[in-house]
Amino acid sequence: MDITRRSLITAGLGAGLVIAVPGTALAVPSTPNDSGLRTDPFTLGVASGEPWPDGFVIWTRLALDPLAEDGLGGMPSRSVHVGWEVAEDPRMEKIAARGGQRAVIEAGHSVHVELRGLKPGREYYYRFRAGRHISPIGRTLTSPARHETPASLAMAFASCAQYEHGYFTAYKRLAEDHPDLVLHLGDYQYEYKANSYVSGSGNVRDHQGPETVTLANYRQRHAQYKSDADLQAAHAVAPWLVVWDDHEVDNNWADEIPENSDPAQMNDTRERFVQRRAAAFKAYYENMPLRASSVPSGADMKIYRRVQWGQLANFHMMDTRQYRDDQLAGDGWKKNVQARLDEARTITGAEQEKWLLDGFRTSKASWDVLGQQVFFAERDRDPAAEIDEVSMDGWDGYASSRRRITQGWVDAKVRNAVVLTGDVHRNWANDVKVDYKDPASPVVGSELVCTSVTSNGNGSGSIAEPTMAWNQHLKFYNDQRGYVNTRITKDAFQADFRVLNYVTEAGSPVSTKASFEIRDGVPGLQRRG
Repeated sequence: MDITRRSLITAGLGAGLVIAVPGTALAVPSTPNDSGLRTDPFTLGVASGEPWPDGFVIWTRLALDPLAEDGLGGMPSRSVHVGWEVAEDPRMEKIAARGGQRAVIEAGHSVHVELRGLKPGREYYYRFRAGRHISPIGRTLTSPARHETPASLAMAFASCAQYEHGYFTAYKRLAEDHPDLVLHLGDYQYEYKANSYVSGSGNVRDHQGPETVTLANYRQRHAQYKSDADLQAAHAVAPWLVVWDDHEVDNNWADEIPENSDPAQMNDTRERFVQRRAAAFKAYYENMPLRASSVPSGADMKIYRRVQWGQLANFHMMDTRQYRDDQLAGDGWKKNVQARLDEARTITGAEQEKWLLDGFRTSKASWDVLGQQVFFAERDRDPAAEIDEVSMDGWDGYASSRRRITQGWVDAKVRNAVVLTGDVHRNWANDVKVDYKDPASPVVGSELVCTSVTSNGNGSGSIAEPTMAWNQHLKFYNDQRGYVNTRITKDAFQADFRVLNYVTEAGSPVSTKASFEIRDGVPGLQRRG
């Protein structure tokens, strides 16, 4: 059979290549007597991600006791054979590919299957089996063929889910909205021990275990989050593209520099932090539907990458933590820090910046979408013209880096540029400029900032933010929890800010607080409704 008709699978942590042939409907392959697992090992659900025209990644991780302190989920100290199936229908009758691999203890009994040889622009379903135990069924999609322009794409994005601050109802509502693609922009899980980060609404759940530092800590924390039924529903509904921010490792870390590195206070040294970062990266890969190209090498892990959705959109998934210069002036909000304008400062690192600018120059898509972490547009908290008070952690602390990237998409004649952002636990919608100090500087793009899933608790529901009066490119603000739904067509990029009434109890209804449209070839936001 011709190789293009095969499904090529990279198994586990890049260990081995399996060829699976499209077949007829059969029971999910496994070796029943090989499992020896008396209870359901699929307690962490299933997930998919990284869609491409002929495939995607499907993922699961086996855990009998997700909260086990050693991070191994109560699994035996041996490998377990796991079978998988991919079908063209939700009843799993029209099988497109099937196979099996061993979930090994060295990878936390996680399973990553990279599929190839499927049809572009199609909906697929998948499941796993270990012995007599069968996982839930997940839904996923291949992206359109590279030369095709689909009629539309329903994409949702979210960020910042502090388990203690509330229930993950936002994930449940997101799943009910049935997107075809989900972007998670970081702070998927938080590192703190119980009750060390308390929201204004009060914490309603507790983290298990200490502050995450070791591999066992991070594995346990990921498992606690993945045990949540609402998060599992969101993973099972569509493929995800994920990037981290800071809390997957340590608050506001920068390259090899931890949040607290004062030796006098017995905080992290660089050497200890590099070890911590390596542990966090390994656990992150084990628990996310990522390609083998993102397998970490010690304390290094490449997560910036580009996913093309036919000719409709390019998704440039970015990393603004691993390669950045340290935050200036001790981090936080600071006034008149001139060094933030230094041409040499970078939030992306030189290699990622070049990759992004090269992507702009070669793009033929209607929409170029930057999936990234921290506030992009300028946000000055002081109304005085001679004073600027900005965040050292966001792009304001790396102003020249922002200007080079913004000017880069202008120079490349990118048709429509949209920046997607998380981190700040509030909804924002902003116009993007190259020069924010020049009132005549044209709008050259748009930024959509999603609020948190739970972080900071219920929120106030406020839509008033005084800084918008002197930052007139900031068009919308809201302080509630939720996510953003988008519908992307060749003619427009529509965004609905979906908000919850509360997160300190489960089951909040969801509503649309505001809707915006970006029209093809017309930079800037237009309010809808």
